[in-house]
Amino acid sequence: MGSLYSEHLTWLHRWPAGAKLACMALLGTLLFLFNELWLLAAAGLACALLWCSLGPATHKVRRLIRSVLVAAALVAGFHLWLGRPDVAAVSALRLACASTLGVALTVTTRPTDLLLVLDALLAPLARLGLRPERLSLQLALMLRFTEHFFVQWQKLDEAHRLRTGRPGGLRLIAPLTVQMLQAAQRVADALYARLGG
Repeated sequence: MGSLYSEHLTWLHRWPAGAKLACMALLGTLLFLFNELWLLAAAGLACALLWCSLGPATHKVRRLIRSVLVAAALVAGFHLWLGRPDVAAVSALRLACASTLGVALTVTTRPTDLLLVLDALLAPLARLGLRPERLSLQLALMLRFTEHFFVQWQKLDEAHRLRTGRPGGLRLIAPLTVQMLQAAQRVADALYARLGG
């Protein structure tokens, strides 16, 4: 599977995966605890500075962030149409900030490092008779397939642009769905063979 992880080392690459995950969880939660526009605007400025500080590491995901900003603008437009400018600004800022934090984590953290953190966090569940390794595997697969979705979308869009000179847009949904189903089947077959059903 493709990965959005960047080999361009930044200051955030040096942080342990657990610390980055904890910070993202804390900051993401705080985004939804406060409704004050000035606080969310300050968070938006901080996220923009975070994005700029990562430099070339963000190259793979620039189109993804542009899509997020378009989505945030559409959400804001919808609330403006309903006559709620305060909700429009808050919703757009929350979406943009949360997405930026997630992308920063993704481009600066190896998937294997995240899996090790998940294993450590879920290990106490074994005392309750659960199998934490299966839960961490499911979470890891969810994260990897989410990442893989955007990588494949980017590849298909680039191929479409080379052929036609235009972005793929909704035309990419069918081939993207086929590719994702094929990838899911390959992973399922490999897991079945490895774990013995």
